[in-house]
Amino acid sequence: MKALKQGEILVTGGTGYIGSHTVVELQNNGYEVIILDNLSNSNIKVVDQIKSITGIAPGFVKLDLRDKTELFHFIKSNPDLTGVIHFAASKSVGESVKNPLLYYDNNISTLVNLLNALKDRQVNFVFSSSCTVYGEPDFLPVTEDAAVKTAESPYGNTKQIGEEILRETAGATDNLKVVALRYFNPVGAHSSALIGELPIGIPQNLVPFVMQTAIGKRKELIIFGDNYDTTDGSCIRDFIHVVDLAKAHVAAIKRMEAGKMDLAYEVFNVGTGKGYSVIELINTFENITGIKLNYQVGPPRNGDIVKIWGDVSKAEKELNWKAENGLNNMLESAWAWENYIYKNAF
Repeated sequence: MKALKQGEILVTGGTGYIGSHTVVELQNNGYEVIILDNLSNSNIKVVDQIKSITGIAPGFVKLDLRDKTELFHFIKSNPDLTGVIHFAASKSVGESVKNPLLYYDNNISTLVNLLNALKDRQVNFVFSSSCTVYGEPDFLPVTEDAAVKTAESPYGNTKQIGEEILRETAGATDNLKVVALRYFNPVGAHSSALIGELPIGIPQNLVPFVMQTAIGKRKELIIFGDNYDTTDGSCIRDFIHVVDLAKAHVAAIKRMEAGKMDLAYEVFNVGTGKGYSVIELINTFENITGIKLNYQVGPPRNGDIVKIWGDVSKAEKELNWKAENGLNNMLESAWAWENYIYKNAF
């Protein structure tokens, strides 16, 4: 398969948290972008916020990837697409444990529909995967060669299945090249404070819950377990700034465009290579802002991994990418975004 040069990039779920930051970085690198999103977990205002940051309005089509007729029509009507970055998916570990069928429907059927719509098209494809594919790792930092274990949650299982589908599909055709990025824990917001994580309803992730507690939207923060085998008893995660993560997607597209892939399907860890505990993160936020958080310890949450952080040397070498922001920058930018939301009733 020959290398595909720069064309239009389709970003599914592009008004969401990671998607919106990736659209910004794509535009900053000269790409034309079209967003597909059903707005089930995002806000249409984000499109205008992206334009305010970059000066360029991305294309936007409201579309649910489960609607095969509309999806096939869209793909057929956009012949200049050369790249796809696929974010659109449900993403809460806890919710997936409670409602697994929602996750298998939304995360697996949409990927299959998208690949079927693209099957006659030569395309570079970046998949939003997750470190959850490793389960509870046998060694740390975890490398891309680590065993993919039985998933700890339906969410994690959908990422494993998604990777399998893409690996097998890429191996069966000359039209598809795939880079799967196994994210660790994205946090933070754009330096403009115009886009960031915008959970609908009760946050499912730690940092937005910290922010909403600090600003007074939530009465208290619950830490899920404090008796794990870690330094302070709380879970340990590899937190990565969302802008660094967004830049990794651009690096993946450029790797494919330059014809540098060794195989039709590749995987990369995307993190900082450093683990922080939940309590460390809370303490760091309190030190940065001077705000004392009201938090309580609750029972451990089903599906949670105790501790994980990644070996990111492969991404640094082969994607020519490296995370640049530390935990302080992550939390400072997230707090600036939370204050923007509060002041602007976003």
